[in-house]
Amino acid sequence: MDTSVSKTKAGIAHRLKTGAEFKASLDDGRQIWVGGKKIEKVTDEPALAAGVDLLASMFDDQFTEEYADATTYLEPTTNEIVSRSWQVPRSQADLVDRRKMIEYTSLKTGGTFGRPPDLAPAIAVGLAAYLPTFKKKKSLIDGCSPDFAENIEHYIAYGRDNNLTASESLAGPQTDRSDPKAAEGSLLRVKSVEAGGIRISGAKTVGSIAAQANEIFFTNLGGIQSTPADACVWGSVPINTPGIKMISREMVSEPGADPFDHPISHLGEEADQFIVFDNVFVPTDRIFNLGDPSAMSWYGPVCVFAHWHVLTRLAVKAELFVGAGQMVLEVLGTDKIPAVQMMLGELIEYAQTLRAFIVAAEALAKPTEADVMAPDVGMLTAGRLYSIQHYPRIIHTLQELCGQGLVMRFGKAAFENPDIGHYLKDLLPGHGVSAMQKELLMNFIWDMTSGALAGRVALFENVNSSPAPRLRARLYEEVKRDGFVAQVKKLAGMDW
Repeated sequence: MDTSVSKTKAGIAHRLKTGAEFKASLDDGRQIWVGGKKIEKVTDEPALAAGVDLLASMFDDQFTEEYADATTYLEPTTNEIVSRSWQVPRSQADLVDRRKMIEYTSLKTGGTFGRPPDLAPAIAVGLAAYLPTFKKKKSLIDGCSPDFAENIEHYIAYGRDNNLTASESLAGPQTDRSDPKAAEGSLLRVKSVEAGGIRISGAKTVGSIAAQANEIFFTNLGGIQSTPADACVWGSVPINTPGIKMISREMVSEPGADPFDHPISHLGEEADQFIVFDNVFVPTDRIFNLGDPSAMSWYGPVCVFAHWHVLTRLAVKAELFVGAGQMVLEVLGTDKIPAVQMMLGELIEYAQTLRAFIVAAEALAKPTEADVMAPDVGMLTAGRLYSIQHYPRIIHTLQELCGQGLVMRFGKAAFENPDIGHYLKDLLPGHGVSAMQKELLMNFIWDMTSGALAGRVALFENVNSSPAPRLRARLYEEVKRDGFVAQVKKLAGMDW
């Protein structure tokens, strides 16, 4: 499908925001605290502004020839050019096109934004994949009877037509795990029903990019069938809805740093928030489940597109590791050493394996009950498991390839100081590159593997993908084995 900017210029309408328009949309009176202090505008807060600028550049990229195909598409139902974030894939070709957006946001952020702005829309698309199921479900909370399926369709259209960024916050706060009831205190719960909607209270954690987004998509995870009816809720509201209070975690990036010193962390980070819902009003048309515990069990199928996003982002990051590792070999002149080649081979194996899982998941994709093309869940879960099992070793291997260069790093100011800079330039060159060129590579790898931002991202990857034991349990639940058993019985001549 031709989604080029030339089509926009040729007269086809679009629903795209510029970076400036995106920034303006964030000045909406949202309540947020950073470093214990309430701030008035996210764009004025240094800890948030760099990340906002990075996201704004993504909006501007929609209007460029280079990135238009990855970031936009021609929506057939409206004949308008819109953000690919909200695309509902109907074919395997659509999946490949939608993946372009994931790869784009992953490269734009160096894979360090675990939940970039195109992730939460993937959950809305997951709901749309099962519209017939949600059409049959009814509210079990008296006095409020949303049409879940209609709301899901309208919400996707609303997000698409307004080029919205959305955050998702599904997990609850960490509490006393020895007490089964400890988590109940923070569950989002319906507190009252009133004309036009409901009011909810509770808390969510890891509200990624919430401070830099327009919307917050929420539900409760855990418990599933045992979740109380008043806590069985799926919905979305604007992030500036009265009663939503965002408390920023400690920021670990380097906003304002020289790009030479911190090529990645100077770009900022996704501003994860602890989000308090204090008697927040949720309109009826923004509710996707209400009071039905059985709907909560659809988390797995609904989130398959989000899990596909996670694995794709990790694959892109793995390929960045390979590229950086190859450059290290060339810059240090170690590319002819067999042992070093094998170390790089390990990075290549990791990247190729993750890419293979993605290709397989898309090749085995099947249409859902709503004719939405969904990647194969078994391949995605196995890929996510492989990714987190090997991630720490891959990081260590890339660090080891760098040797002393990663331990002894110097900033741009040191190189430019007339008293000492010439020593660094004369004594630290690489193979065919200057000392500063070599140093820039080491600084990039530091930001990707060793700095504060990299350390937090590594922790996030493990939690975000779910711990390995949980993923193995999911494989047991998701991958059908009847065919394998039948093959064994046939080969062994078993008649039972």
